[in-house]
Amino acid sequence: MRGWHRDGRLHFALGIEDTFVPQGSRRERPIDEYELTEHYERWRDDLELVADSGARLLRWGIPWHRVNPEPGVYDWSFPDRVLGRMTELGIEPIVDLLHYGTPLWLRSEFANPDFPDRFAAYAVAAGERYAGSVSAYTPVNEPMIHAQFCGEYAYWPPRLSGQRGLNRMVRALALGFSRAQRGIREVLGEEVVFVHVDAGFRYAGAVDAPEHREAVERMREQRYLVEDLVTGRVREGHPLLGDLRRSGMTDAELAELTAHPAPPDVMGVNYYPLHSTEVFEPGVHHGGGFADPRPTRDDGTAGLREVLVAYEERYGAPVMLTETAVTGTVAQRADWMRASVDEIGELRAEGHRVIGYTWWPLFDMYEWTWRHSRAPREDHRLTMGLYDLVEGATGLERVANLLAAQFRALAEGSDALAAVPLSAAQGPAARVSGYGEE
Repeated sequence: MRGWHRDGRLHFALGIEDTFVPQGSRRERPIDEYELTEHYERWRDDLELVADSGARLLRWGIPWHRVNPEPGVYDWSFPDRVLGRMTELGIEPIVDLLHYGTPLWLRSEFANPDFPDRFAAYAVAAGERYAGSVSAYTPVNEPMIHAQFCGEYAYWPPRLSGQRGLNRMVRALALGFSRAQRGIREVLGEEVVFVHVDAGFRYAGAVDAPEHREAVERMREQRYLVEDLVTGRVREGHPLLGDLRRSGMTDAELAELTAHPAPPDVMGVNYYPLHSTEVFEPGVHHGGGFADPRPTRDDGTAGLREVLVAYEERYGAPVMLTETAVTGTVAQRADWMRASVDEIGELRAEGHRVIGYTWWPLFDMYEWTWRHSRAPREDHRLTMGLYDLVEGATGLERVANLLAAQFRALAEGSDALAAVPLSAAQGPAARVSGYGEE
């Protein structure tokens, strides 16, 4: 499977939900999706499900808070076992290094001035540890979601708020992301594959109304901000450069990012049709986030097409749908799976370089609101997976629904699809120059 990102074929993947926010308080429970879904105990069986699914790839995350319990101290026993078994089963991992949370010992979390270097040190240690078994990494999953939940909405630690808080998190995440990728590249060389993963935000409704126009323009640029920084695109002329400087980002830090870009080998986009399109209503202000959410609209495959093409053109890399699902009945999930795979087939037929399709997650997960609740986990279960999580006498059973067979049939059928050319010259034109450049 090495070199899968270069062969131009459509690769089917699965993901195991790996949100980790281990910091808790009297009012908040720590959230560790591996613990909630009992993946720590059932990982062997879970990998067998993946091996039987027809998927070529698995998005799976290392729990940083567990493997790095103290500064400079690592316990790799859990990922050693899991990644070793993946090798035995012929599963190609795409390893998440940061899926929202930091270790407990890192005071102030992402606001800690040492975060970028601490994260890079852990990432390099992982790269060295798994040099023979892992060739694909996602340094930071959904960095703008990180920045919003930790820096704008005050929902997760360090609970900053507003535009300045958002930009502080953007700065920290971009520097950590860039240094981690460059460090791993030094260890593993050109064979390592970096799959960047961002959330596919869209905005609809009264976007041109006077009361919303300025905010929408900002948000349309902001959704790309961390990726723009790590790929060296934030130069003079970038519409958000002034905001970053006013929020404390220095010219030396900007120069580091532009002088040493860390581009994706594959640009991953997460798209959920029920949630990815936010609607602005005339005369109504919604701040966004869990506390003051904007309504959403299901734009289906039209929205999926828009976000995939936008990222392909902006960053000039092959794109991959790195997460998709709907929360609903099995029939609703099955309908979306067929429709989204068909849409990707049409994009590929038109010459778009879409090389991966990921159903997320393999089995159900638990909503993040569990963290702020005292209700049992079943009250927060999101029905999204190929396998339902069913409370049994010995814990959570993985019970296949019809999506498991449907996914397998689609994945196995993808072998008959023709490869698409991966040269930008042969596909749609890419806008990869930085702002202010000719």
